[in-house]
Amino acid sequence: MSLSLSLTRRALAAAALVALATPALAADKVSVGVLRFVSSAPLFLAVERGYFAEQGIEPELKFFEAAQPIALAVVSGDVDYGLTAFTGGFFNMAGKGAVKIIAAQAKEAKGFEGNAILASNAAFEKGLKTPKDLAGKTLGITQVGSSFHYQAGQIARVAGFDLKSLDMRPLQSLPNMVAALKGAQVDAIIIAPHLAKPLVAAGEAKHIGWYSDLDEYQFGGLFTATKTATGKRDLTQRFVKAYQKGLADYAAAFLKKDASGKRVFDETSDKAAAQITKYVYPSDPPEVGAKKTMGAAFYVDAQGRLDVADIVKQIDWMKGQGLVDAAVDPKSAMDLSFVEGHVNAPK
Repeated sequence: MSLSLSLTRRALAAAALVALATPALAADKVSVGVLRFVSSAPLFLAVERGYFAEQGIEPELKFFEAAQPIALAVVSGDVDYGLTAFTGGFFNMAGKGAVKIIAAQAKEAKGFEGNAILASNAAFEKGLKTPKDLAGKTLGITQVGSSFHYQAGQIARVAGFDLKSLDMRPLQSLPNMVAALKGAQVDAIIIAPHLAKPLVAAGEAKHIGWYSDLDEYQFGGLFTATKTATGKRDLTQRFVKAYQKGLADYAAAFLKKDASGKRVFDETSDKAAAQITKYVYPSDPPEVGAKKTMGAAFYVDAQGRLDVADIVKQIDWMKGQGLVDAAVDPKSAMDLSFVEGHVNAPK
């Protein structure tokens, strides 16, 4: 054996020993507050497909029953990031400099099913057949200032009735909303399609409209505490990159349409739905949950770009309702530096 070959082998062996002896860098562990909603599916895909692992992040998902508690958990430090709908409470905390929106979640968009407006069977029989008929009725919501509260206000505006005529009942959680509708304790609810469609299919409620047919609306986002956005910027940038890859995969799987405008699902959709369903429908057989997932897929921006003007509109409306402090600067709610090209953003 030549001297040079022997030296090369020894060098390779020494390098291998060094590699074995050097511990791998530990992944950054982060916790994420989220709902079991299809609108959060890009996050679930990013977890399932290893996109966070690629960024050196180990995410722990913590599931909640309403949006506002997620915002509170982010501000308190109980979770590092939140992905859910915006609320008056969230905007008030943002106004105090505690939390920042850093990317988009889902959006109500024309041509895509989103939140459903449901009537109880009893109310339907008494004439609650369209969103305009909500005037004078009772509506179950999670909390005052919730996204459902805002949506009720926009339905009233578009349908042409006085919001004050609508009796909104804060029920604290999504399961409570569903139970109240089934028991006719409220006349109506506005709720995500993955919860709405099974109720209608089982004959436990009546579908009277899609919110997206009435209005477009940036209802949710990815957010974090201001101290995390600024003090852990590298981590947050890596988190957003992983999330964006999940968004792109979700859009490719669920947002395709044919020439007539009908949504098209294929093998890509099947694969994505199979990975998502265990988070959204953990009690269902996989094939059943996957079918439900495809039927409840919201519109998302494939890059996570926010509709900035719409968020400003939401804050202004909530100020007018006394749900958000008049001193809150809408710009304070957002850090637009983590995603490029936000929609309707100030120049």
